[in-house]
Amino acid sequence: MAGTEYVLELKGITKIFPGVKALDDVYFKLRPGEIHALMGENGAGKSTFIKVITGVHAPDEGEMFLNGRKVSFRNPTDAKKAGIAAIYQHVTCYPDLSVTENIFMGHEKIAKGTKRILWRDMHEEAGRLLRELGAGFSPKIQMGALSVAQQQIVEIAKALSVDAKIIIMDEPTAALTRSESEELYRIAERLRDQGKSIIFISHRFEDMYRLASVVTVFRDSRYIGTWNVNEISNHDLIIAMVGREISQLFPKKEAGIGEELLRVEGLGRTGYFADVSFTLRRGEILGLTGLVGAGRTEVCQSLFGITRHDKGRIFLKGEEMRVRSPREAMRRGIGYLPEDRQKQGLVLQWAIGRNISLPALEKISGRGALQIRKELEIAKRLAEKVSVKARSVFDLVSSLSGGNQQKVVFAKLLTAELDVLILDEPTKGVDVGAKSAIYEIIGDLACAGYGIILVSSEMPEIIGMCDRVAVMREGRIAAALNREGLTQEAILAASMDDGANSYGQRRAEA
Repeated sequence: MAGTEYVLELKGITKIFPGVKALDDVYFKLRPGEIHALMGENGAGKSTFIKVITGVHAPDEGEMFLNGRKVSFRNPTDAKKAGIAAIYQHVTCYPDLSVTENIFMGHEKIAKGTKRILWRDMHEEAGRLLRELGAGFSPKIQMGALSVAQQQIVEIAKALSVDAKIIIMDEPTAALTRSESEELYRIAERLRDQGKSIIFISHRFEDMYRLASVVTVFRDSRYIGTWNVNEISNHDLIIAMVGREISQLFPKKEAGIGEELLRVEGLGRTGYFADVSFTLRRGEILGLTGLVGAGRTEVCQSLFGITRHDKGRIFLKGEEMRVRSPREAMRRGIGYLPEDRQKQGLVLQWAIGRNISLPALEKISGRGALQIRKELEIAKRLAEKVSVKARSVFDLVSSLSGGNQQKVVFAKLLTAELDVLILDEPTKGVDVGAKSAIYEIIGDLACAGYGIILVSSEMPEIIGMCDRVAVMREGRIAAALNREGLTQEAILAASMDDGANSYGQRRAEA
């Protein structure tokens, strides 16, 4: 490492695909034993950057150096041999094979001369790596039996098994709970202390402040700048990422609060939630928050007919209703935006337009045939209404960024005649610019007279957008707070209280 203070350095990297400049004169420097955050909106070039470093793509221009030596990777195997490993948000694994087999896939320990796999040595080595990472599961367990957080630990163990010196973590906390994220932070810090260098890609400021000492920002495929984390403010970082001033990230619009749309009385589902009561009015945004596992999503899925409640009553516009399926819920006027847009909200193999029109198939079909022109008109109008950025509605929805995919899910909701919209973590996994656009959409929908239930784990989002907030704890509503008294401290106190702040004792006036 003599002669250079950087373990990895990229100078003037440019990568061009037909019609698209995916990276444009990008610079990056990584020191040994450093956790370096890389941030930017979806489409900023981060994914292509990873693929250049790991040998998936060769750059068209520019140079890359490892420990001061110029390198050129022909394929991912070259990068792996050079000590570079990547861990992705969506873990790619062999679920039916053991943890040991996943760790050593492609570089198994084999006895000389016999080509016999040394299973005992591999299990022992896998066990040692897992213990170093603080994992409490056996290397012989099936990979598919592990949680997402545990699978990520296996991926880190796999990187260590090939003696990786540079580890790239791409949105590793996006699908993790707060406690699982903390465990990942501890592992990352342990690796840093061992001299490993980590590139930590994330949309979450919390990740950056918790882990990184340095942050680099890409925007529109270009390098914007590098700062010490303790020397740049949230405000300046947002401007660097989106290229414009965001004076108000939460554009709360004052919608006229109208008549009661939804009333829930003593709703319960054995083992999941109990005695949940609240009201929702036209034009109102009601926040539903609490720690992960508090029962928020389970309540929403019951309201939408995905699951059945076994206690309590639901009233829509004054009339009691029993929701037996999502189709019936939508016919009655309740729509649901699920937390996992890719698995539950979209058909990724379909075009944007076909995804948008899906809930309206009955309306745009006649005599058993789909009215293509009518479908196209609806899709174009709603895609424009929520500002989906795409060449046309014929593009595959899988080709869009996370923020634009989420806008398509919003557009789907607008094809039906609804009164109540349940939005479950609507900004999860999208960048700060897309978040601001989604908040704008939510505000417009409230002004248009929809009643909105906003489920979120992000307290600034809840405080910035909601008129009232119901805080859940262990399957019950622990407190209901009006906008005037809404603070992060009040929400946390209700989320972690022992029951003194029951909903019945502190029910907010509707």
